[in-house]
Amino acid sequence: MTAFRFTQRSPVFQIGAGYPNRLLLMNLHRRDFIKTAVTASVAAAGLGASTAAAAAVSSSGAAGGREYYELRAYRLKAGASPARLDAYLEKAFIPALNARGIKSVGVFTEPEPKDGPAVWVLIPHASMESVASVTADINRDATVLSAGADYLNLSDPKNPAFDRMDSWLLLAFAGLPKLEIPALAQAGKSRIYEMRTYESFSELKALKKVEMFNSGEIEVMKELNMSPVFYGQGLVGRDLPHLTYMLSGPDRETHAKHWTAFGKHPVWNKLKSDPQYADTVSKITSRILVPATYSQV
Repeated sequence: MTAFRFTQRSPVFQIGAGYPNRLLLMNLHRRDFIKTAVTASVAAAGLGASTAAAAAVSSSGAAGGREYYELRAYRLKAGASPARLDAYLEKAFIPALNARGIKSVGVFTEPEPKDGPAVWVLIPHASMESVASVTADINRDATVLSAGADYLNLSDPKNPAFDRMDSWLLLAFAGLPKLEIPALAQAGKSRIYEMRTYESFSELKALKKVEMFNSGEIEVMKELNMSPVFYGQGLVGRDLPHLTYMLSGPDRETHAKHWTAFGKHPVWNKLKSDPQYADTVSKITSRILVPATYSQV
């Protein structure tokens, strides 16, 4: 499978004559590209042309009401302040998403970064149409242009708001089709998150790992108060094939105790002993994240 990667090095856009027409064309191409990428992902997994065609996503969203997630990593230079980026996200970007019906936007930092400092942003979408239209439209919104002027109009390449932005597109698992806000977050209490990415050496093995979660792992995590936030199958982005999911807890110590209980749970032990789920994961990356003060997750 081809690993697609969206990388943006600057938030500043040059606008000239004929811009609206070019933007409309880019929006249509982006929408077609994403749909094609999703279909290709399914076809490459060996599910056949008819199944791949059925998996092509319409503007009404995925089957079963499953959401899509855009996961962004705004990479920062060592020692750089995220203040300008934070102000844009809090005052311009998230309010604009909320106004477009996207209500639960997560923003997180990583105290002990695996691959350099970054601000992580989780954006849930009800449909592929939302993914395409919001991305194309949001920085043309007059309110965003005003509230985010310090970020969007930055002209000093030696002092950027971020070094680069990585973006992944994920499809929610059937076992947790919509993002869930942890009770601690709803109550405004202190909390930590763990975001885990499981890479696989084979596309079919990656699908089997998704199946394994849907066959009992998710329910065990709920039972043990691991507070799952989302589970997503990677569709577009680097390091495919993979899946990514997020759990929550009041603190690291409590979260670690939950993992100990998970390892002893009979359902988990039955699943991991099932030959069909052998060798489904070749690499695990775990990140402990803390929410920004303005995070909605």
